[in-house]
Amino acid sequence: MKTPATGHNVAWAKGLLKEAGLRSTAARVAVLQQLASGEVPSSHAEIVALLTNFGFDQSTIFRALHELADAGLVSRLDLGDQIRRFELRNTAGDDTLEHPHFMCVDCGKVTCLEEFTFSLAPSRGPRREQLGKITEVLLKGHCGACLD
Repeated sequence: MKTPATGHNVAWAKGLLKEAGLRSTAARVAVLQQLASGEVPSSHAEIVALLTNFGFDQSTIFRALHELADAGLVSRLDLGDQIRRFELRNTAGDDTLEHPHFMCVDCGKVTCLEEFTFSLAPSRGPRREQLGKITEVLLKGHCGACLD
């Protein structure tokens, strides 16, 4: 496991879990710390690979990820490639758009576009109400490495 980001220690994770009304299990704490140390959304398989040496099996990590997502601490991202990815939310429990993501259609690399802003304004009238609320934006294209 990578070294947790500054301030993302066991006490931090236990505090998040308590605020969300979840018990502090070793798996939930480890998953939160791993997601906090990552720079991009991680798949279940990637997290399993990083936490297996700590004694966690695939199903335990799977349950922890989905419980954290259901509690609003983690975002579940479906980027259209049949690999569900997870990332720590900055605004726990809120389903507002935090930042868009870019996915390379060649290599599959996913990048968080935190330094970018995205604005989508639906037309006025009944279409605006039909649209609902946008909670995720995904841009697809060719990354710089694949263009070279």
